[in-house]
Amino acid sequence: MLVVLSAKIFTGLSIIVILFQTCLAAGLPWGAASMGGKFSGKYPPRMRLLAILNILILTFIAIIVLSRAELILPGMLQFSKIAIWIVVAFNLAGAVMNTITPSKIERIWAPVALIQLITSIIIALS
Repeated sequence: MLVVLSAKIFTGLSIIVILFQTCLAAGLPWGAASMGGKFSGKYPPRMRLLAILNILILTFIAIIVLSRAELILPGMLQFSKIAIWIVVAFNLAGAVMNTITPSKIERIWAPVALIQLITSIIIALS
């Protein structure tokens, strides 16, 4: 039960982050809330491509989490048992980076990253 709840929380937060990255890729002027605030306003074209890459990575990570929680893709379960630890490492890095970022506005992502770290650990240990 805790694993399923953790996977749903993780995925819900992932959807929020994916929507944010989609907005950055579409040219909304929210660059200050990402990448250490290096790009205030709209992302330049190269960074918009990076936002699209982030969307793909975040989607794959959510699939790993959902598979490890045995909610989707049962054929991917064995892979997800190993890959979930990469997800944990990714979320640890994200939690640290969003906490120490020089951009005050970007720190809004720190609680999201911390919750994703905690939920990914719960899932990994299951």
